[in-house]
Amino acid sequence: MRKKKHHFFEKLQVIDAGAKGKAVAKAPDGRVVFLSNTVPGDVVDVQTYKKRKAYYEGKVVHLHKASKKRVLPVCEHFGVCGGCKWQHMAYEYQLFYKQQEVESNLRRIGKLELPEVAPIIGSKEHYFYRNKMEFSFSNSRWLSEEEIYSKKEIKNRNALGFHIPGMWDKILDIKKCHLQTEPSNAIRLEIKEFAEAQGMSFFNPKTQEGLLRNLMLRITSAGEIMVLIQFYEDVLEKRELLLDHIRQKFPGITSLQYVINQKANDTLYDQEVICYSGRAHIFEEMEGLRFKITAKSFYQTNSLQAYELYKVVRDFAALTGKELVYDLYTGTGTIALFVAKQVKKVVGVESVLEAIVDAKENAKMNEVDNVDFTVGDMKTVFNDDFIHVNGIPDVVITDPPRDGMHKKVVEQLLKVAPEKIVYVSCNSATQARDLALLDEQYRMTKVQPVDMFPQTHHVENVVLLQKR
Repeated sequence: MRKKKHHFFEKLQVIDAGAKGKAVAKAPDGRVVFLSNTVPGDVVDVQTYKKRKAYYEGKVVHLHKASKKRVLPVCEHFGVCGGCKWQHMAYEYQLFYKQQEVESNLRRIGKLELPEVAPIIGSKEHYFYRNKMEFSFSNSRWLSEEEIYSKKEIKNRNALGFHIPGMWDKILDIKKCHLQTEPSNAIRLEIKEFAEAQGMSFFNPKTQEGLLRNLMLRITSAGEIMVLIQFYEDVLEKRELLLDHIRQKFPGITSLQYVINQKANDTLYDQEVICYSGRAHIFEEMEGLRFKITAKSFYQTNSLQAYELYKVVRDFAALTGKELVYDLYTGTGTIALFVAKQVKKVVGVESVLEAIVDAKENAKMNEVDNVDFTVGDMKTVFNDDFIHVNGIPDVVITDPPRDGMHKKVVEQLLKVAPEKIVYVSCNSATQARDLALLDEQYRMTKVQPVDMFPQTHHVENVVLLQKR
């Protein structure tokens, strides 16, 4: 078998930021080179490790000239952890490239004529902005190159941290994460230290063995804290020993819960969640509304910036109090409840039953009585019968998952033909595809990118469509 030839390129100019957080350079043969851990303006030597017809993928082996867009990463794990790939880029340039990506996708993929795109709304908090984090336990942590080449025996391989990108069984032990406010780091480190001191076993995903499997931390802007530990082995004495220690060490924890999960994966949506102490939920607050969040609830992971996003949605809808509004992919009803005061009625639709249960409870708790919530697969439930029962909407708000809307949902929107559609997206590429399908009946009149995730390439985008 012929070995694939890899290339070494000297002094390449990094010219752009591309998809998925990669930087872009051009090889001497004209092919694009996708790179990690570098920023536009750098001059670098590159070793390629993958070659395709139109591009290479490579890694930087030497930095000749640093870009003016560079900053020093604050996290010691940068470059290994895949969580904050743009931490080495000044925030003003992060915003520039996010805005560029949104505009490029709408033009290139959607082939759409754009109105003037509003400047991206940046996040006031550049670090410690996430309200939810998940960490994995492992008894065979990721080793650095220095550790491997030292050939020293490493007795303690326990880790509590994040998966190495692309490696399901490799966990990077995290000393300090800059994404969630304290006491997040303090709780995680205390759990690891106490578990090791008590000889508790960390999970091995290959052999499916070990007591401790996963840790989820939620901290709301109101200061409420949820700690949930997934145990693989069902050992009462050790479980209660750890949970009692956490409760005593951190009396401010609002909700302490656990799961016994012996499945092949660590998703908890089909698992029984047991509340060990405190409430089985925590509360988030936004503009006088309270949202009940359980272990299985979906809630935007940047609470403060979610408020900015929802204000854009409400402003784009320009509600007068007379409208019937559909909120597609409503989740736990946050947008529906946020706009309810300004409309006649909101009808929310969501495929996840637990989310709809939360949405109904949130409506009742906030004494909002002009909302209805329906559970079902969007492409089947959003049909003619649904319209007949609920009425023809004046405004549709849609906030689909990364894959965008199903073609049948788009077809039904064209059939129903509301006066306005407000399309919220976490993936401007699939948003552009859907907007192209809607273009025959709708013109795009407003575009507003919103940065929900500083230090990453991810960006939300809100578009207002009005009937032609």
